[in-house]
Amino acid sequence: MTHNYQITGMSCNGCRTKVENTLNTIEGVSAVVTLEPPMAVITMEKHISTKQFQTSLSAVGNYTIEDANAVKIASKNDGNKKPDLAIDKTKSLLNNGNGKYYCPMHCEGEKLYDKAGDCPVCGMDLVQQASISQKTEYTCPMHPEIIRDEPGACPICGMDLVLIAASETEDNKTYKDLIRKMKIAVAFTIPVFAIAMSAMIPNDPLMKIMEHAEWNWVQFVLTLPVVFYACWMFFVRAWKSIITWNLNMFTLVGIGTGVAFLFSVVGMLFPNLFPNEFKSETGTVHLYFEATTVILTLVLLGQLLEAKAHSQTSGAIKELLKLAPTEATLVIDGKDKIISIHDIKKGDLLRLKPGDKIPVDGKITTGEGSIDESMITGEPIPVDKKVGDSVSSGTINGNKSFVMIAEKIGSETLLSQIIQMVNDASRSKAPIQKLADSIAKYFVPIVVAISIITFLVWAKFGPEPALVYGFINAIAVLIIACPCALGLATPMSVMVGVGKGASSGVLIKNAEALENLNKVNVLIIDKTGTITEGKPSVEKIYATQQNEDLLQDIASLNQYSEHPLAEAVVKYAKEKNISLIEVKDFEAIAGKGVVGTVKNKKVALGNIALMEQVGASVSEELESKIINEQKLGKTVSYIAINGIAEGFVAITDAIKITSKAAIQELMQQGVEVIMLTGDNENTAKAVASELSLSGFKAGCLPEDKLKEIKRLQALGKVVAMAGDGINYAPALAQADVGIAMGTGTDVAIESAKITLVKGDLQGIVKAKNLSHAVMKNIKQNLFFAFIYNTLGVPIAAGVLFPFFGILLSPMIAALAMSFSSVSVIANALRLKSIKL
Repeated sequence: MTHNYQITGMSCNGCRTKVENTLNTIEGVSAVVTLEPPMAVITMEKHISTKQFQTSLSAVGNYTIEDANAVKIASKNDGNKKPDLAIDKTKSLLNNGNGKYYCPMHCEGEKLYDKAGDCPVCGMDLVQQASISQKTEYTCPMHPEIIRDEPGACPICGMDLVLIAASETEDNKTYKDLIRKMKIAVAFTIPVFAIAMSAMIPNDPLMKIMEHAEWNWVQFVLTLPVVFYACWMFFVRAWKSIITWNLNMFTLVGIGTGVAFLFSVVGMLFPNLFPNEFKSETGTVHLYFEATTVILTLVLLGQLLEAKAHSQTSGAIKELLKLAPTEATLVIDGKDKIISIHDIKKGDLLRLKPGDKIPVDGKITTGEGSIDESMITGEPIPVDKKVGDSVSSGTINGNKSFVMIAEKIGSETLLSQIIQMVNDASRSKAPIQKLADSIAKYFVPIVVAISIITFLVWAKFGPEPALVYGFINAIAVLIIACPCALGLATPMSVMVGVGKGASSGVLIKNAEALENLNKVNVLIIDKTGTITEGKPSVEKIYATQQNEDLLQDIASLNQYSEHPLAEAVVKYAKEKNISLIEVKDFEAIAGKGVVGTVKNKKVALGNIALMEQVGASVSEELESKIINEQKLGKTVSYIAINGIAEGFVAITDAIKITSKAAIQELMQQGVEVIMLTGDNENTAKAVASELSLSGFKAGCLPEDKLKEIKRLQALGKVVAMAGDGINYAPALAQADVGIAMGTGTDVAIESAKITLVKGDLQGIVKAKNLSHAVMKNIKQNLFFAFIYNTLGVPIAAGVLFPFFGILLSPMIAALAMSFSSVSVIANALRLKSIKL
């Protein structure tokens, strides 16, 4: 269970860390604490009182914890109190994410920020989280000051109001801002570079125009817009990183280019302070304005390319957002009215015309449609829907028209839940990232130390001018190191992979599930609804003696049960025009069946275990007939009245067409596929034989399924569990990876780490293939990042010079550093094109 709590008494990130660590020391608790708003999101295995949390926090400081819902209710009840802004903020943060930003490296975990800007830890630009648009508004093309919540005519000129286009995302604003700064940086960097390089041209033509010292002043003036405008943000980030001691890439860039710029300014103004090694033949000091501007411009280029790439990594979410229509056609008193989707209420009747996007989740009440669900399930073939069938928001109606009733709106719709799940999963950390995080803590201080050592070694042992060599190589070391390549290696692959899964009907709750799925070697599956269609139908009802009320009795009993087999019996009775009557003392016994009193008769319907529990006697003749039905793969429920088994119901549930192929493919990948079912031994054996399963267990109660998973885990197996029933929730939670079939219950989906929208075993194959591809991509990124830094830093320090005479210019180092992060993102983007 997960609850939100308000925390008071936190004043800094150190407080936040202390509170989070304290809460996480409590057994069975996983807590994530944010400073702004001051909240704790706590997941616990069983309910823990707020008092216990308070006791733990009081022991480490003056902190107070309160249940967020309780605070909210108290605020509502007390008219004199102002609403709690922290609660409102958190509700917005947890539910919709509109106007929220996150760090692409997830430096502070899943934390979201209210404003655009830089990550306070790594300094990277925060990325706006995609979310469904806010309230739809309309304006007049000629009078933009006219804004209305619904379409109509302009009160001034009478023109039709038009939909206001969605405001530009922060990502695009950042990208455009970087483009503008890039143009300015390039415009000033090119002449600075040209002036510096002119000395290499025979008879230096520029020296005929002005003296070298005067050209130095020209370089200085041209450098100012690059340093103090176009790239000033790098120095701001570097300064923040130093004062907060969150050292990052910008620390290195800021120190390296800052030292080069200040050296050049001092050298130009006070040349006599420097030894002759730093001076040219004309007596002027060798300046590095061109190195400063070129390095900063190349770093800016890297940021520009990253911003462009970041917008592509969240492409799947943006495509999902496009599926949400802005308007719907409301049917009132037989008339159609165009309304905003934000004005739709549960129970509203909505008309869908050919080509319309379905605005909310609901059921068809009149008409029929051919629905394109490819954007959610990944399946290209349209699905025919008739009266009573469910339709989902974001899917597209074909060439027919129908009326639907709205059942789920806003954040309750499937599309909203998919978008929220993808957003949450994209911000989660995979366990494999822990290695990169551990290295990142020490990376920058080590690089700075290597830079200082490089200068000292060159100054002591290098050829003349030794100090110049030491200075240039020390800067190259600072510039070439790229902690961002390490930090981005995992998050980028996870984000693209999760988006790819969502567009293929595979919804992933977090990055850990994605990583664990790649290790899975045992898959536990249910029979009904997982292997089979989950649409059982009654094939026959057998009675040992004439009983005209038998069907009415068992159908009336089953009307109170949510089990698919019960629904099949009730449906069969209705088709036979049998009326249902009242039942007393109804009880559903998990894994066994149902019992109750019908017309003063004790009726029991279920498996042999239920017969034993109620003490019902079963004749040999009846048992023989039941076994014969079971061997044909049918599910058979015993019928007992007043302690005597008087017949049975034989129910068939067709095996899904895709089940056999999916199971074979998983087994070829080295995954054992085991079926655990509450059905009897004979039926389970018939299904297992037809599908060539690795193994099966029949007659399993919910607790048996849980025990079997624990047994396999104790043997060192990595277990995935796929199921769709409410009785599978504990097993789904226990498994290393719980997989819910999207056609199942909300409880099962909530307990699972992965949800298959279509509810098809082929989705597990897709998920396994996706997991393998993402983990392979992450390892490629980490390998590149490690190799790049492992080789780049020593080369920049000059280790190749004694053997090959090779030195790395700081400008080349800047180019390499800029493209290292971009190459990691580009590799992650390859996941968009994989075939699952």
